[in-house]
Amino acid sequence: MNMTDVAHDLLLRELTPSVSCEADLTGGYASDLLSDVLAHAPAGGVLITLQVHLNVIAVASHAGLQAVIFASERTPEKDVIDRAAGEGLALFVSSEDTFQLAGRLYEAGLRGRTG
Repeated sequence: MNMTDVAHDLLLRELTPSVSCEADLTGGYASDLLSDVLAHAPAGGVLITLQVHLNVIAVASHAGLQAVIFASERTPEKDVIDRAAGEGLALFVSSEDTFQLAGRLYEAGLRGRTG
């Protein structure tokens, strides 16, 4: 499953259309604590968060994530979107909350980090 499929299935609003989302996702992670994301998010995966500031982009890039989904219609400012696009990180927005998004991704077959 890739992020393009996820975005279509979950009716996500894409914020970085210039970023390719065709690589297979390795897993998913949901957290608003950025140190937790650094320690546990799977490289090549997707993060679900409510945080919309520049530090999210820095952490997601450092962790090697492919994409970030902002839950509950949280939408970052243009500078955050531009930074993500420049780093090749895809950003999406959902009207659903974190719990609902994580459940839907799990139902679709995406899992968290194992091991």
